[in-house]
Amino acid sequence: MLKKTTALAVILLLAGCGKATESKAPGADGAKAAPDEAGRTSGYNPDRNAYFGDLHIHTRSSFDAYIFNVRRTADDAYRFALGETIQHPSGFDMTIAGGPLDFYTVTDHAEYLGILPAMNTPGTKLSELPAAKQMFSADPDVILSSFQKVGTSVREGQPIAEMYDLDTINSVWAENVAAADKYYQPGKFTTFAAYEYTSVRSDIDEEGFGGGNLHRNVFFKGAAPPKAFSTLDSSNPEDLWDWMDEQRANGMEAIAIPHNSNVSNGQMFRLQTYLGEPLDSAYAEQRMRNEPLVEVTQVKGTSETHPDLSPNDEWADFEIYEELLGSYALSAVTGSYVREAYRNGLKLQETEGFDPFHFGLVAASDSHVAGGAYAENDYWSKVGIVDGTPVARGSVPFPGTTSWDEQPDNQIVNNANHWFSRWSASGLTGVWAEENTREAIFDAFRRKETFATTGPRMKVRFFGGFGYSDDMLTSADLAHQAYADGVPMGGDLVGTGDTPAFLVWAQRDPNAGTLQRVQVVKVTSDGEEVIDVACDNGTPDPSTGRCTDNGSSVDMASCTPVNTGANELKAIWRDPAFDASRRATYYVRVLENPSCRWSTWEAMRNGTPPRPDVPQTIQERAYTSPIWYIPGN
Repeated sequence: MLKKTTALAVILLLAGCGKATESKAPGADGAKAAPDEAGRTSGYNPDRNAYFGDLHIHTRSSFDAYIFNVRRTADDAYRFALGETIQHPSGFDMTIAGGPLDFYTVTDHAEYLGILPAMNTPGTKLSELPAAKQMFSADPDVILSSFQKVGTSVREGQPIAEMYDLDTINSVWAENVAAADKYYQPGKFTTFAAYEYTSVRSDIDEEGFGGGNLHRNVFFKGAAPPKAFSTLDSSNPEDLWDWMDEQRANGMEAIAIPHNSNVSNGQMFRLQTYLGEPLDSAYAEQRMRNEPLVEVTQVKGTSETHPDLSPNDEWADFEIYEELLGSYALSAVTGSYVREAYRNGLKLQETEGFDPFHFGLVAASDSHVAGGAYAENDYWSKVGIVDGTPVARGSVPFPGTTSWDEQPDNQIVNNANHWFSRWSASGLTGVWAEENTREAIFDAFRRKETFATTGPRMKVRFFGGFGYSDDMLTSADLAHQAYADGVPMGGDLVGTGDTPAFLVWAQRDPNAGTLQRVQVVKVTSDGEEVIDVACDNGTPDPSTGRCTDNGSSVDMASCTPVNTGANELKAIWRDPAFDASRRATYYVRVLENPSCRWSTWEAMRNGTPPRPDVPQTIQERAYTSPIWYIPGN
């Protein structure tokens, strides 16, 4: 899992671990929203509302959180999402940027769930193990060696017999399920029982593949089973899908969402099964039944595309993170990014009759401190004490130095250079659902009416249809018409022989930056194209397909954006190169005007120059799930 980290970080584990915070009932009075006579909550909207949430959160029960001094519980995580303040392992307060979220999900690692807290609790059976004495030794090297055994066990899918206490694991899983039920407030705040399946390819095959992240988060629509299937049951995700099919047959609906394909070493979207067999229609059907969504951006980078795969996309280099988990080795690019997977899915559909990559997009933080850091100007990374300060994150020079050219060669600096300085303040999932309930939001996941943002809560609509007209844009019931005459993001648009029109509609987050442009990304089996379709300063230049320069910049002395920008952008767009006989995948990317990256904010506050080897500014963005055009008969 991790290379040898700084001794300082490990020593800090032994001091001031803190107590779990006393939990309170959900909301100020714990009240639930009463449904109306039709069973609908007060916010019900047949044309659907945008709801925002984080689908990837860890607490003290995850082995790789507790070891880094995380002591916050699932209750604390939900309190954070509801707007309460909780404490970071480094001692400072964390309060969610932008106000309470609409949904939130604790996804602790199923492997050794709750085991480390039990090992560190006097009087438990696990606390008497020799491994417990080593894990919480006074010697940092002994702690590290003991923890690395856990990481090796997870990577190899082989349990450590003395630590693999299923009674404890299942009990903590039941506690997490109960916490999700406790904080669920239909109509106000939605939670799901969920966990992370932590598969990693530790083998290297003859083609050089292996060592890649194959993690998934597993979500239950309602009831959850008494035991979570983990990589200690099987490291093969296809076995996870079999188990999920069994749960579904028993009335427990579930989906899994893969994440960090960017560090999968080409494994996540590889054109073979886990065991190296050719893909077939049964594989594609099972994968899409169980994995209709992919997490495209989070703290450990963005997985949309890569400059090597999309050399003509000027924005393809956004928050690229390429090092394998816990390693300084680079991940393979091919097979690791979403846009390439869309293209390969179309190739397989055209040549073999199936598409295993027909998925929508979501985003999350992957915070391991119970609360996500979504704002560039209020960032705390994800791990715990190891990355809990600007020095540890590498955004300011190491103490005793003033220049980036004179940084010492030590583990803190090396880990910051390779990992923490390249991580991101990302992200959040947006869904379009009739109401804020488990049923409505999960159904949105199923139909892929979802979009991903890198942190801001910008709202994005995307529809395709054959009856859309330009004058729709001024209609008071635009969304209603769009649903009636077409399909939303996540849908299949079946051809009629005519050229379809696409409706794009983006609204800024009032607490974030203004919008610069809306783009449509078109993918076919043999290529891709990025087209600007709406601009904050007029219409795109027809000769270039690009918005003209709007002169937007950032005052680097204060991190103040210098621009006007748009609060809303919308357009009807028709593909001038449309071919009614060919399949195509279309999705929307929305770009804000430039703003300071988190590392620049921290350098400015410290009075030191920004780190030179990472971008000083970024353009926050959103990605919609695609609309797939399918030729008619």
